[in-house]
Amino acid sequence: MENIVVLFLALVIDVTLGEYPRLMHPVVWLGNVISTELRFAPRSGRRLQLACGIAMVALTIAVFALATYFLLSYLREVNTIAYVLVAAFLLKSSFSVRELRRTALRVKAFLEDKDIIQARVESKSLVSRDTSQLDEPHLVSATLESIAENTSDSLIAPLFYFLILGVPGAIAYRVVNTFDAMIGYHGEYEHLGKFAARLDDGLNFIPARLSGIFLVVAAYLGHQDGRNAWRGMIHDHKRTASPNAGWPMSAMAGALRTRLEKIGHYTLGEANHSLSTGLIPRSIRLVEISTLLWAGFCLVMEVMRFVFTT
Repeated sequence: MENIVVLFLALVIDVTLGEYPRLMHPVVWLGNVISTELRFAPRSGRRLQLACGIAMVALTIAVFALATYFLLSYLREVNTIAYVLVAAFLLKSSFSVRELRRTALRVKAFLEDKDIIQARVESKSLVSRDTSQLDEPHLVSATLESIAENTSDSLIAPLFYFLILGVPGAIAYRVVNTFDAMIGYHGEYEHLGKFAARLDDGLNFIPARLSGIFLVVAAYLGHQDGRNAWRGMIHDHKRTASPNAGWPMSAMAGALRTRLEKIGHYTLGEANHSLSTGLIPRSIRLVEISTLLWAGFCLVMEVMRFVFTT
């Protein structure tokens, strides 16, 4: 029963409060740990970098996920209320919906104010690509792509692993995903980040496909083009270099009947509607519906687990 309350409370915290202050945010602590590890990581040597990358990921998962496990195990034995509050606090840190919405709307506001420079700066927190030369349509595309992809990375995936492994599972996923976001497998840290990137691909295999499906259902419920979302997802999901990102992004492109493009890499969907700022709130609406559907699914699964284990 505690896990049902933990999940519900974590969702309420995200909806009402959004992100924690930086000083008390576990993911900020995680980022600081990774940055510190990078200071001592080798800059050359393929095998050495790969081995070091594996060790870094394993060590960081051990520090954060195992610490979470032992802390919550202790609190569960000592005080149920303390356990629920701390578990909800930690679970909330593994996912984010409100902050994604807020950032996307800031990009929209800057574009509508014709402040493309600030829109480019703001969009850097959404995507890893260079945004310094993007025009308005491609900034809108980058925003829509990020909103779609983060449906998986920032919501469905962490709660998927919460359902399987509890709060430590959600934290372990966030460790791997943060490693991938900070290092990846290109450029200076190509071999250092390869293990984290491949592990992140594996962990997101099921959540990414669930995200695409939930976005299709949301398109039907939200009076967007659900049929086109399904068709676009099936047809275009392989166009991205990532084995996972194409699923929610192509579903989003189809639902909005627009074409998403990362210059020189891929195009998703058909350009029935131009890439205007008006698509941003429509995409947010699809994510909000997906969030409600997924949260409801997770709560039902936890209730069923409680019923069948008591």
